[in-house]
Amino acid sequence: MNDQSRSEAYAAAGVDITAGYRAVELMKQHIARTVTPGVMSDVGGFGGLFELDLTGIARPVLVSGTDGVGTKLKLAFLLDKHDTVGIDCVAMCVNDIVCCGAKPLFFLDYIACGKNVPERIAEIVSGVAQGCVEAGAALIGGETAEMPGFYPENEYDLAGYATGVVDRDRIIDNRTMKEGDAVIALPSRGVHSNGFSLVRRVFDVEKRDLTAPLEALGGKSLGETLLAPTRIYVKSALALTENVRVRGISHITGGGFYENIPRSVPQGLCAKIEKNAVRVLPVFELIQKEGRITERDMFNTFNMGVGMSVTVAKEDADRALEILKEQGEDAYVIGEITKGEERICLC
Repeated sequence: MNDQSRSEAYAAAGVDITAGYRAVELMKQHIARTVTPGVMSDVGGFGGLFELDLTGIARPVLVSGTDGVGTKLKLAFLLDKHDTVGIDCVAMCVNDIVCCGAKPLFFLDYIACGKNVPERIAEIVSGVAQGCVEAGAALIGGETAEMPGFYPENEYDLAGYATGVVDRDRIIDNRTMKEGDAVIALPSRGVHSNGFSLVRRVFDVEKRDLTAPLEALGGKSLGETLLAPTRIYVKSALALTENVRVRGISHITGGGFYENIPRSVPQGLCAKIEKNAVRVLPVFELIQKEGRITERDMFNTFNMGVGMSVTVAKEDADRALEILKEQGEDAYVIGEITKGEERICLC
């Protein structure tokens, strides 16, 4: 901590430089958990250094992704629980880049807040660190910006950036997808980190008791259910790509099935999804009932219980399910690839 750096004028304007130093000190213990062999720098420099190990990679291609947590943060504010949204932030980035077969290498976060409360910032970063551990990525840097007058004192925004690497010859190419291929679902933990503008309106969360247990949610509270962090599928997906020829991966985020699955399906083919095969989670049934939302809008907004879909050859489906089970995934087949121009059909 720099004891000489303090601006009385800046503090009078609402920015406490020393709080920033205190936050960095508190978060270092969490960042240390994410260190991998490539990390070359400590937190506090102007840039994070990472040495790229290209062993076994003939033609390295870097893959980057960036995202935020969105209005799910409003639930964290209401519940005063800040140690899980960092997992969401990491998940939204690393789950995207693994869709092309890339292994995440490192992550950086950005926190903008109305008032820098070091303990709260450290709590947020603890979640980011946990997400990095689950993804096998190093947290090599970030930024905390105190912005009084722009954000309310007790609110913040959280975004992140991930970089990964994949051998060019092993990039997942949906041009290999064929009619008859199997579409496999990897279950989600809940709403994950998309659709919360609608969720907040449906449940009127600012006026509702978020801590009361609900029978419809198996005795869990609405707050606990909604704040459950996004699952990170990196290790499961990479284990699959190392053993089976994967022809497509979709991260089911905002836009649900209708927007995301077609992104991994080439022109001329269609992912035929059996709606009855989808293991819809209770929280989505509750959202649909209370919000009086059509089934199509539900599948066009939420993951419905499927956080990621993977497409493999029909003859590889059983092996793929076996590998995913070994990784702790309760994966199952939800459809197949057929000929068609619409790229997705839910029937």
